[in-house]
Amino acid sequence: MSTESSTGSSTGSSTGSDTAAAATAPAPAPVRAFSGVSVGDVLPPLTVHVDRARLVQYAGASLDRNRIHWDEPFAKQVGLPDVIAHGMFTMGSAVTLVTDWAGDAGRVVEYGVRFTKPVVVPYDTGADIEVSGVVKSADPQTRRVTVELTATSGGEKVLGRALAVVALD
Repeated sequence: MSTESSTGSSTGSSTGSDTAAAATAPAPAPVRAFSGVSVGDVLPPLTVHVDRARLVQYAGASLDRNRIHWDEPFAKQVGLPDVIAHGMFTMGSAVTLVTDWAGDAGRVVEYGVRFTKPVVVPYDTGADIEVSGVVKSADPQTRRVTVELTATSGGEKVLGRALAVVALD
């Protein structure tokens, strides 16, 4: 049986290649300042592409292996137009717009959506989830802003009442 000493690379010892990798890694985005945000600000739009391979990966990670997410004949047999993306995948993809904008995913202190339509994922082309957002309110006392998200796929709104509350500096 092999064991690794406490001085191995897994404990953070530095080698020349570690230093080079650190020098080329992008700097983390700064956390957005409350003072730079106003009600009505529009967040930069985001497009998330999803294909069948990504759905299978998500199914494995989430342990949601329902056949409607990967088995086209089964999905059609139960009345769906095709395989559909997991609702939580869609929800997580949408909030990425807010976490990227805020600069830190941990700043999202509340998030909720209503699922309105499934994201249909054809085998040949996959699907795009288009996400946009606008700042709906800003509370100077708590330094929290509420962002309303709109998520569509194939021209259909797939999330409703999508609101994220973000604590800013």
